[in-house]
Parts: sequence; C-alpha cells; structure tokens
Amino acid sequence: MKKFIPNNRPIAIDLFAGCGGLSLGLEGAGFDIAASVEFDAIHALVHHFNFNYGVTICQDMTKVSTEYILEKMQSKGFNPEVDLIVGGPPCQGFSLMGKREINDSRNQLVFEYLRVIKDIKPKYFIFENVPGIVTGKHETFLKELVEYFEQIGYNVVKPYQVLDASDYGIPQKRKRLILLGYREDVKPINYPLKPDKESNLVTVEMAISDLAKIKPYIIKDEGIKAKLLDYTEFRNSFALKPKNKFKRCHLRPNNDLIWGHLGSKHTEITQARFRETLTGNTEKISRFYKLAPDGFCNTLRAGTASDKGAYTAPRPIHYQYPRCITIREAARLHTYPDWFQFHRTIWHGFREIGNSVIPFFAKILGEEIIKALDISAENLPIYDLESMDEEVLSYNTDQASEYLEVPNYFKPKRIRNFKLK
Repeated sequence: MKKFIPNNRPIAIDLFAGCGGLSLGLEGAGFDIAASVEFDAIHALVHHFNFNYGVTICQDMTKVSTEYILEKMQSKGFNPEVDLIVGGPPCQGFSLMGKREINDSRNQLVFEYLRVIKDIKPKYFIFENVPGIVTGKHETFLKELVEYFEQIGYNVVKPYQVLDASDYGIPQKRKRLILLGYREDVKPINYPLKPDKESNLVTVEMAISDLAKIKPYIIKDEGIKAKLLDYTEFRNSFALKPKNKFKRCHLRPNNDLIWGHLGSKHTEITQARFRETLTGNTEKISRFYKLAPDGFCNTLRAGTASDKGAYTAPRPIHYQYPRCITIREAARLHTYPDWFQFHRTIWHGFREIGNSVIPFFAKILGEEIIKALDISAENLPIYDLESMDEEVLSYNTDQASEYLEVPNYFKPKRIRNFKLK
C-alpha cells in the first residue's frame, strides 16, 4: 500500500465544493484537493468520504476565515502555497430558471470567493457559474467582479466564455460560465480548445446502456457486482479501478460493488404515460424529458433544499424503460466513475449530482492549469487512500453534523456592501 504523502502533487482548494465534482476532475488532472468548504453537512460528509486525504470544512463561507482554511490544510501536512482555487458560489439569484435578482443575498457569496482569492493568493483560479450571470443587467455585475480580480493582482482570460459540456465529449447539455484567472507573476492560461465534435460525440446510450440490462433497486440499494457491467469504449473511464480519464486519481478501497442503481417506484398510469412519450420529447403531465439513446441528456438539476420547499428536480425518463433514471445512471451522464460514492438516498444522491460540476469538464479545465505549471501529469504519484465506514453515506443531517462536529444549521448572512481593503 502506497500511503498518501502531501505536497508531491500541485494542490487545490475547492470552495462551495458540494460532493466534489470539481474536486474529482482536478484530481484526475493531477491535483490534490488539500481543502474544501461546503455548507451542507450531508454533502460535506460525502466529499470527506471521497477525498479523505484533505480537509473538508463544513461551514458557511461567510464565517470561514482564510487563516482557518490554511491552518486546517497545514494540520494535514499541506504547504500554504496554493496552486489553484476553484469554486462555483451558489448562484440561484443568477439562474435563468429564476427571477435573476441582482440583490439576491445568495449572490453575495460570490464575494466570499473573491475574499479567499485575495487572502490566499493562489497562482490560478477557476470561477464557475450559471450562464444567466452574463445576461441583461447581471453583465454589469460580472464586469465589476472581473475588475475586482484585476485590482487584487489577477489577469482574467478574455473574452470570458460560457462553455457547453457536450462540446467536450460529455453526454449532457450543460452550459456554464467559466472565468479563468492567473496571478500576474505566473504563466498565462487559456480556455481549452473544443475537439472535433463528430469524432468526439458521446451519447446517452454510450454512457448507460450496460446499466439498462440490470433492474434498478427500488427500496434498498444492494449494489451491483462489477463483473455484470461493460467497461469498454467510453465507459472505460467509469471502471472501479481508476482508468482512462481518471487514471491519475488516487485508489479508493472498494468491495467490487457499484452503488446507486436506485430508482423510484412509478404507478401503472405514470408508466403508461412514459411509454407513450417519444424519445427526445417531454412527457406532457410530469414535464420530464425522455432521453434519446443517440442524443445528449438534458441538464441535470438538483431541485431545492428543504429550506426552499424541498422540491425534487425533474429527472429524465429512460430511453428504453418506463421509469426515471437511477442515481448511478445520472452519475454516468454527469461523468462520475462507478467508484465515486454518493449519499445512499435518492433525494440527496440526485441533489449532489445536479449541484455539481461535471468531472470530465473540470478535468479538462484543470489540465490547462497543469500545462501552465509545466508539470508532467504522467510523472505524478498515485496513492492508496484509507478506507472509511460506508455507513456514513446513509447519515441524516443531524448524524452528519455530529460526525463533522458542526451545528446542524447555518444561516448565511447577507453582505450588502463589499469593499477591498
């Protein structure tokens, strides 16, 4: 067993980390995730489970000092010199699905991200957000944000771009604003080039067709034996031992089972409606999109948290069966490998996927930073990570909060004025 040693790979910090989509993609590119910050105890614990070599801080970003982040990193053996900070601050106030209120208190968390950049001064940063931030009156807000980055000594790659994951060999239509920044004393970076679309086309069927052969669990997830799945071609990257896109990831212990092929029970009436809906169309009553096997998945969404009504996001209908897709099928369409663990309930599992950055996409962005750092990813060490009790993946909020030793509820404070000091 090759035990983890800090500082033998470039290090990154993931803010507003969720379960770890950005973290996973960056690790696949060659980074170690030295620290992450996540408000939701359930998601923070899942992140900790998957990236236990770094520190996961479960806290409201408005209450986390940069000194505390660095202190916790150093307690794990990491140096305070940070190569990369990434994050997608909660962005509901900019979402095209909502009212896009510029004064929405949730938008103020963008400035918490800027505060950490200003204090820690990483070599590079990646800022991810919804495309709605570039539209209408919000474009002024974005321009001001870019100006703030420039005031604290960073160049922002221009013109900043909204990128669609499906242009990069990913089986999902998902557009996101990406800001890339670099400190004035380091090598510049650029947006990744789009590959030839025809030769790089990846469809829904290419991602999940092997799972279609296995009946989903409805009440209790009992796991699927790896030998029942087909890890050839595009699905090679999803194998239980990190391969292909994830070959630079550290090795997680596993028991040869794939978790998350867990679905919902539908009534006969609902199943009849699902059958009648043509692939590539929306079912008229539920408004669920029915996947086309030779097309892309629509954007997977998270729904709302319990403090906003606990609404479930629409889940796509399977192209072959009259049911919604399972957690693991959603994870595949989001490019998570089968060894990556989510919460064991449908509610939290889908929220974690829908809220996260697509790992393949994050890896592509991270590789641009690796190149600028003049690092050969092929020479980076890979370690065996310590095992954790999988029982934590079924914890409720109170249990997760107790495990992480934090209160079970944080109320973000609203910041009305932001000034650089």
